[in-house]
Amino acid sequence: MDDVLARNWGLVALRGVVALLFGIATLYNPALTLVVLVFLFGAYSFIDGIFSVVTAIVNRGGQPYRIALLLGGIVGIAIGAVTFFMPNVTALALLFLIAAWAIATGIAQIVAAIRLRKVISGEWLLALAGVLSVLFGFFLAAAPGAGALAVTLWIGAYAILFGILLIALAFRLRSWQHGHPTGAVPHAV
Repeated sequence: MDDVLARNWGLVALRGVVALLFGIATLYNPALTLVVLVFLFGAYSFIDGIFSVVTAIVNRGGQPYRIALLLGGIVGIAIGAVTFFMPNVTALALLFLIAAWAIATGIAQIVAAIRLRKVISGEWLLALAGVLSVLFGFFLAAAPGAGALAVTLWIGAYAILFGILLIALAFRLRSWQHGHPTGAVPHAV
């Protein structure tokens, strides 16, 4: 488990870059139509879910983390698929889909961070990303009547912050991996 995430720091970074690009695109043109927002969110959720599932399948160690990552990924893929196959979803339903996705992935990230706290320093970045996701989900669920433009801006800001946190975590994981080569046997003291 010590090097499960460190070996795949590139996938963590890629997830962060995708989130960052999604957030920038959303803030660049906040007047996106609801249909375009549905497809952008669906694509992001689907791709993020695929990366999570692939990471969980590729890694053999760390069973609790793998399960949390796999379940979060499956939820992301399912929500992404729903947005593609049901593009006429209402703004209110979209808000609740996004809220459910943010809460589910946030919980999965918090669980993973708790598991990693004994392995790496900087796990707080993953925990913070998870808390941000959960808070964002609860905010959307509590204020579904907010205007589409305001929600678009919040989604963009959330995605940018989330992406930055994942990129920072990826660089921490990369540094940790360089200090702990795979397969290295610790020296007896």
